[in-house]
Amino acid sequence: HFKKYSMQSKVILTVTAVLIVLPTVYYFFFEFNSYQTNERILSSLFQSITARTAGFNTADLSLMSGAGQCIMIIMILIGGSSGSTAGGMKTSTVAVLFANIVSILRRKDEAQLFNRRIDNSIVKNAATILVLYLTLFISSGLVISIIENLPLSVCLFETASAIGTAGLTLGITTNLGIVSQIILILLMFATIFSLT
Repeated sequence: HFKKYSMQSKVILTVTAVLIVLPTVYYFFFEFNSYQTNERILSSLFQSITARTAGFNTADLSLMSGAGQCIMIIMILIGGSSGSTAGGMKTSTVAVLFANIVSILRRKDEAQLFNRRIDNSIVKNAATILVLYLTLFISSGLVISIIENLPLSVCLFETASAIGTAGLTLGITTNLGIVSQIILILLMFATIFSLT
């Protein structure tokens, strides 16, 4: 009885379903081609879930394509749902931002989710959280890339994992210098003080 759920429950269930299904389909068709069909399904499903929550790793992430790693970065930054122990911006923040985009495209004054109006202060908070996350994520990745002379994409993966407290890595963390490791540590603590 989906209609009887509260708006927050509907938002969480809908966004979570999308964030599980779409990456799973991508990983199944484009990333784990060398696996048997059963292993491809399980690995694809597991990687689409673990990036937003637990941080366990069953595949060598460094062997994934740039697009696959980029999708994982996005999922890490989004994270779990409000009230969970998962890091990231939260699924409700993403839903509010998406609802705001839809309202602007439809030239409506207020964002709506499931026929319920979203207060403008909530939209402002969501936009602020997005800007804070992106600023910390990108600027830290740039600094680490410059300091360590590593490809930016690898450094962005590490900073996304740190700010999203996902616990995933492409294998460079232990080889980073002390300054870069301090940056990653500070990003992990930054999540505690975020507005989520």
